[in-house]
Amino acid sequence: MAQLECKNLTLGYGSKTVIENLSFSVNKGDYLCIVGENGSGKTTLMKTILHLHKPAAGTIKTGDGLLPDEISYLPQQTNVQRDFPASVKEIVLSGCQSRCGSRPFYNLTEKELAAAAMEKLGITHLAKKCYRELSGGQQQRTLLARALCAAQKMLLLDEPVTGLDPAATEEMYQLINQLNKTGITIIMISHDIEAALKYATHILYIGDKIFFGDVKEYDRHINSIL
Repeated sequence: MAQLECKNLTLGYGSKTVIENLSFSVNKGDYLCIVGENGSGKTTLMKTILHLHKPAAGTIKTGDGLLPDEISYLPQQTNVQRDFPASVKEIVLSGCQSRCGSRPFYNLTEKELAAAAMEKLGITHLAKKCYRELSGGQQQRTLLARALCAAQKMLLLDEPVTGLDPAATEEMYQLINQLNKTGITIIMISHDIEAALKYATHILYIGDKIFFGDVKEYDRHINSIL
């Protein structure tokens, strides 16, 4: 049974339709890369999966034990966010806010979850550092650790390597791949086709024509139209 199933989606904003009749499914442990031209609707799709937008038509369903609040999101970072004056530990812990309910403080379980996420992302030594003093790669690790605190079954990532240098980019791809190997389902928007073919299990191409399939099928599809 699929963790996420999208059927016959039509998406847009205002009176503009950007995607029509889109169907695909994601199983537990998949690594799906969403690729396509700028403005093709990739981020709109991701926000619709998160119920931040409503589809004009079609359905989105979760299954295989996945609840809507067990999906975590790492959006593209803004310049204002890069200058946020909080410690790494505070930012990672903030991923647990939805678990707190009406409590004005974090409990031991949430603090242990944050510590485990920082350990997994290799940023424990940065816990007391101010976020805005970090490198771009360290900031992305911090935000990824925060996302892990928010939900640990499915991660939605919107261009997570934007603005990183080549070394930090490869490091981030490796980290995401490692998380996927622990059983976390990854859905990532990317403009990097080479990396998508290297790390992903499935590709969703959004453009004039839509393609969805595994990486080998996508490779054959591309070669057939060249």
